[in-house]
Amino acid sequence: MSTSSARYISTRGKSPETDFADALLRGIAPDGGLYMPTAWPTLSSDAWTQGADYKTIALEAISPFIGDALPAGALERALERLTAGFDHPLVTPLVELEPGLFVLELFHGPTAAFKDLAMQLVAALTDEALTASGERLTILTATSGDTGAAAVRAFAGAKSVNLVVLHPLDRVSPVQRKQMTTVEADNVLNLAVRGDFDDCQRLVKGLLAEESLRQAGRLSSVNSINWARLAGQIPYYVSATAQLGEAATFVVPTGNFGDAFAGIAATKMGLPARGFVAAVNQNDALARAINNGVYARKAAVESGSVSMDVQAPSNFERLVFEATGRDADATRALFETFAREGTVTFDPDLLSALRSEVSAVSIDEDETRAEIAYAHKTWGRVICPHTAVAIAAARRQDRSNGPVVALSTAHPSKFGAFVSDVLGFEPEPANVITALGDKPERLTIIDGTMEAALDAVAAFSGRH
Repeated sequence: MSTSSARYISTRGKSPETDFADALLRGIAPDGGLYMPTAWPTLSSDAWTQGADYKTIALEAISPFIGDALPAGALERALERLTAGFDHPLVTPLVELEPGLFVLELFHGPTAAFKDLAMQLVAALTDEALTASGERLTILTATSGDTGAAAVRAFAGAKSVNLVVLHPLDRVSPVQRKQMTTVEADNVLNLAVRGDFDDCQRLVKGLLAEESLRQAGRLSSVNSINWARLAGQIPYYVSATAQLGEAATFVVPTGNFGDAFAGIAATKMGLPARGFVAAVNQNDALARAINNGVYARKAAVESGSVSMDVQAPSNFERLVFEATGRDADATRALFETFAREGTVTFDPDLLSALRSEVSAVSIDEDETRAEIAYAHKTWGRVICPHTAVAIAAARRQDRSNGPVVALSTAHPSKFGAFVSDVLGFEPEPANVITALGDKPERLTIIDGTMEAALDAVAAFSGRH
C-alpha cells in the first residue's frame, strides 16, 4: 500500500483506511459506505485569482487527493487527455445571460455532457493505476443517461478494463442510448433494465458486493459514488470563480448529488462561494429532505430531464457524513434505516447542518418547459431540460449580494425531442451527435433482479 499522505475512510466507518489508487479501483468501500478524504486539503487562492487555465487549475485542485498513490506524472497525463477532448479553449466557459446571472457551460466534451469532465480523467487515472498494479478491472455503473455515455466513450477498447453499464429501459433519451449502444467495443456490455434508475443503482451496489464476480479481477464503479469522479468535478467550480473574479451562488441541476457535492468539497478546500442550490425536477426526494426534514423514497417518475430522475441520490450520504461532524456510526445507522424502511426523519441539529451546506428547489415539468421557452425568447438561447431546471431555480435567487451561476450540464441536442416539443424546432446538433449516424445498437434487456443482472455480468466476465 502507498505511503501517500492522501488517505481515505468510509462514511460508514467499518472499512480500513486506504489510499487514492485503492479508492479509485474499488469505487465503493467494503462496508457499503462511500470513500471520503480523511482531511480536506487547502487550495491556494492563486487557483482562482491568477487567471490560470483549466489544466493548471485542475492540477492544483486534484493533486492533493492523489498524493503519491499513482505513478509520477499520472495526473498531468490524464489532464492532457481530458482537455484535448474539449472543443472550447476555456474547457468550461462562463456565459452571462443578463446582469448577475450566468451559465457555466459544461458540455463541450466528447459526449456533449458534463460527465465527460470527470469520466475522461477517471479513465486515464484508472489506466495508470492498473498499469502500475498489473491487475484487471470490471467496472459496473448505473446511469440515467449521461454517465453511461461518458463511461463508454472513455473506457471503450481499454485493455485492462471490462465495462458494464446498466440503464433503465426506455428511460433515457434516444441520443443518450445511442451514445452507449453504438460503440463497437468487446469490453463493453450495455444492460437495459426493466425499471428505473434507482433499480439500476441498487443492482450495481449488489453486484459490487458479489464475491463470485471478483474471480475475474477487481470490481469497481465509475458512478459518482467513486471519489475520483467527484474530485474531477471540483476544478470547474474553481474555474468559474476565476472567470467571474468573485464568489458566486451555484445552482446545480441535481440527480445523484455528486455534482453539487463536488462544489461543496471545493469550499471545504477554501474556495469562496455564496452558497449552493440543488435544483431537482419532480423527483424531489432531496428537496423534501432539505426543506421538510424527512428523507423518503418514492418511485421515480419519468420527466424531460431524465438524468435527474433519481429518488435516492447516493452522494447525499457524503453530505450527511459531513453534516454529522463525520460521525460514521450516525451516518451508517441513518442509511441502513433508509434502505430498510424507505424513510428517515432528521433531528433538528442534523437538519440545520444540512441546510447550512445546501438549499433545494424543485422545478416541475410545466416550469421546465416554460423555462426553455423563456430562455429562447429572452436570450435567444436553446437549452436542455436539465439546464432549464437550473436556470428556473437560479432566477429565483437574490442577486443583490453577488452573481448567480447555473450549471448547464448538457447540449440541448441530446434531448432534441423534448426541446422541439417546446420550441417547435430541433436544436442544432452537436458535432459528436451528428457523428452517431445510423450505427447499429448493441444492448441486452434484463429484468431488474439481482439474479438477472448477475447472470448477465458473469457471462460477460467469463468471455474476457
